[in-house]
Amino acid sequence: MDFVKDLDNRLLFAVPKKGRLYEQVLQLLKGSDIHFARKSRQDIALSTNLPVALIFLPAADIPKYVAEGNVDMGITGQDMVVENEVADKVTEVLELDFGRCRLCVQTPVKGEFQTLDALVGKRIVTSFDAYARKVFEPLDKAAGKQTHITYVSGSVEAACALGLADGIIDLVESGETMRAAGLHDVHTLMTTQSVLIANHKSQHTSLIEKITSRIRGVIAARKYVLCSYNIKRENIQKGTSITPGRQGATVSSLESHEGWVAVSAMIEAKEKGEIMDKLTEVGATDILVTAFTSCRV
Repeated sequence: MDFVKDLDNRLLFAVPKKGRLYEQVLQLLKGSDIHFARKSRQDIALSTNLPVALIFLPAADIPKYVAEGNVDMGITGQDMVVENEVADKVTEVLELDFGRCRLCVQTPVKGEFQTLDALVGKRIVTSFDAYARKVFEPLDKAAGKQTHITYVSGSVEAACALGLADGIIDLVESGETMRAAGLHDVHTLMTTQSVLIANHKSQHTSLIEKITSRIRGVIAARKYVLCSYNIKRENIQKGTSITPGRQGATVSSLESHEGWVAVSAMIEAKEKGEIMDKLTEVGATDILVTAFTSCRV
């Protein structure tokens, strides 16, 4: 296949090729109805139902490719955008509500250095070396010291135990890996999650908007469910105060039951149990909760 020719007039969409975001991004693409077949070891896959080519890249590289216009849009972490120093060169189109974690300064639990300031002039190991230098530059200047920052790709948790560092800067999700290495976080530098980003000058504006709308719908479908129930007309206000919906509840008369109405509203999935209990308490009946696969909001 002549990929160069096949990429003509297609939107180039960079997605993580592996790692902690990969599987979740694949589910997001599936929910967004972006069809493609990726052959083993191949880093380009053409969509069969949209003029889109998926480019599989390391998540850490995606912000640079988007910023420089090599691809039109991509999915990566907010931390990667900051580390690549391209926050002013890309548009953060949408937060994706997964891949949430914190970028933290970590030190040995029983170590000598227990604050960010205590590490000034010491040894730091991290894969976020560009950002780490920005953090320590003003601190070094104020203290008249030089913090030694060393780049290490991948896992850095062992650096302190091996005597290579006094502290590390790394992502913390659950904290299990950090604690297993005998470390704890002494300072949070930023919170981060997965984001959809786009190039400022892309020629595929309308297609970017279409894909963004689809992805936004998938995220909403994961977050919300549709709650439907019947309730006496005199109790409408009680019911809709429990289920106000995103932009208001839908209320319609029940012709076969005089004095009763049917109500439908989107509610947060995580609160469905409590909401159903409250609706029962105010006299609602036939309470149903329906999940979405996708929607438009």
